[in-house]
Amino acid sequence: MTQVSESDVLGVGLVGTSFMGRVHTQAWTLAPRAFDLALTPRVVAVAGQNPERTAAFAARHDIARASSDWRDLLDDPHVDVIDICVPGDLHAGIAEAALAAGKHVLCEKPLSNSLAEAESMVAAARSAREHGIQSMVGYSYRFVPALAHARELVRTGRLGKIRHVRAQYLQDWIVAEDFPLVWRLDRERAGSGALGDLGAHIVDAATFVTGHRLIGVSALTETFVTERPLPAESGALAATAGTGRGPVTVDDAAVFIGRTDGGALATFEATRFASGRKNAMRLEVNGSLGSISFDFENPNELWFHDHTVDESEAGFRRIHVTEPSHPFAGAWWPAGHGLGYDHAFVHEVVEFTRAIADRRTPDPSFEDGLAVQRVLDAVERSAAGQARWVPLDPRESDL
Repeated sequence: MTQVSESDVLGVGLVGTSFMGRVHTQAWTLAPRAFDLALTPRVVAVAGQNPERTAAFAARHDIARASSDWRDLLDDPHVDVIDICVPGDLHAGIAEAALAAGKHVLCEKPLSNSLAEAESMVAAARSAREHGIQSMVGYSYRFVPALAHARELVRTGRLGKIRHVRAQYLQDWIVAEDFPLVWRLDRERAGSGALGDLGAHIVDAATFVTGHRLIGVSALTETFVTERPLPAESGALAATAGTGRGPVTVDDAAVFIGRTDGGALATFEATRFASGRKNAMRLEVNGSLGSISFDFENPNELWFHDHTVDESEAGFRRIHVTEPSHPFAGAWWPAGHGLGYDHAFVHEVVEFTRAIADRRTPDPSFEDGLAVQRVLDAVERSAAGQARWVPLDPRESDL
């Protein structure tokens, strides 16, 4: 067994022990096993609110140190990276303190609960970057091989001039009206509902694949179930109902249209009420020379239409994105053996680890997170004004 020297270890301090904390822990563990990295990431400490649960999490994942206070991770000399996997209301405080303490930061999406917090986080990230401290926001769908390949098709001109961007994120996990009032349905904790949780992903994915940014939006949001049972024990996506009821203070669904700086028309839909859809994150892009279509419920497939071929052979064809030549796929299994949800997070931490080793800004940066936050803010302002047009300046979040 190859020994890794302490100088080559990138110590990770994880903040959060729920669903996303588990996903990130697995990603950090698998990354150096599947990819050649100059630094070897290792989760060395974890912090969570509940001491017993945090200790159990540490034991299950073989993490050396556990704490009920995330500030302890900032004082730990073995921690080089703070990985933030907690609700949005905690992002800004933890990230800014970590950057000030000289720790690299990976922060789950969306970057924050408000535009002002996101701007403050970017200012902190830029200041830390001057001292070699890197920061990254966790838009994991950028690292799905099929979407990364779609970006290459756009970048190399296979679609021609982009005219339409069509994005959806459809789930159904709170269709039942007696589903408990978990933290994701509380505006103070989550910032927004389907808009920030799901809409943020498709805004970033559309930008990533096309290179276009929105210059204006018109939006509507809706809360279909305005009151729910209080949870006996709250979780991110699952909980049991307790006694009493409370108000839902976020949107259940958001729809909006927009224009991009590249001259395309764009439509977006994010909902937790699409009965029968579990994780249908979809993106279709139509251009003058062709189109691409993707649905994460079939994550290893990208559909491509080449409009330059004779009409007798025209139509969408499936690209099975599992070949060694496809982004990230070559590090895993033989061609045809597909990847899943968790692999995107492995690719995400691989990018972050390499960026730290190379002393460069990772992709996506906090600035990319701010760009999405500006769109979310504009959508909420538009919806509050009954779909009034809200302009955006994509240059505001540039480096």
